Amino acid sequence: MKRAGIGLSFALSGLLLGGCAHAPASVVAPQVQLRQPLPGLYTAGQPAPGDWAAIRARGVRTVINLRTPNELEGRNEAAEVQASGMRYIEIPVAGSEGVNAANARLLHEALSPAHGGGVLVHCASANRAGALLALEQKDYDGASADTALALGKQAGVTKLEGVLKQALGIH
Repeated sequence: MKRAGIGLSFALSGLLLGGCAHAPASVVAPQVQLRQPLPGLYTAGQPAPGDWAAIRARGVRTVINLRTPNELEGRNEAAEVQASGMRYIEIPVAGSEGVNAANARLLHEALSPAHGGGVLVHCASANRAGALLALEQKDYDGASADTALALGKQAGVTKLEGVLKQALGIH
């Protein structure tokens, strides 16, 4: 009797899993982890080419890529994003040196027309995205240094925390 119950459980599990594989793309979550440090504002590491439809289904209308062109060799991310019906902006941020006031201003200008939400800011791991967003929040949106740091961590800052603290004036 127990064996029949176990077999039935496996059979039902297989049917349920198989049924999920046929869900429409708009229902499937993107493989990349989206963080939402502010309402309507997402950060992430590098999305896969097949993630854009699911990201758009989450309400994203603008994608801001912080990766440098040599990081995306072999991919035309602009074409991928635009084919999914979203606006595409590039702000190349080269490592820790790119976490600076000039790039925070560029990010602020890119975010300004889209303050209604629906924006994804990404880099390779969300580290630069979180750091630059934190700096933008302090310099342009009036966040305190400590609040900006907390937001940066929520948005994905890890290895750049020391650089971010210095940029925010936290010693």
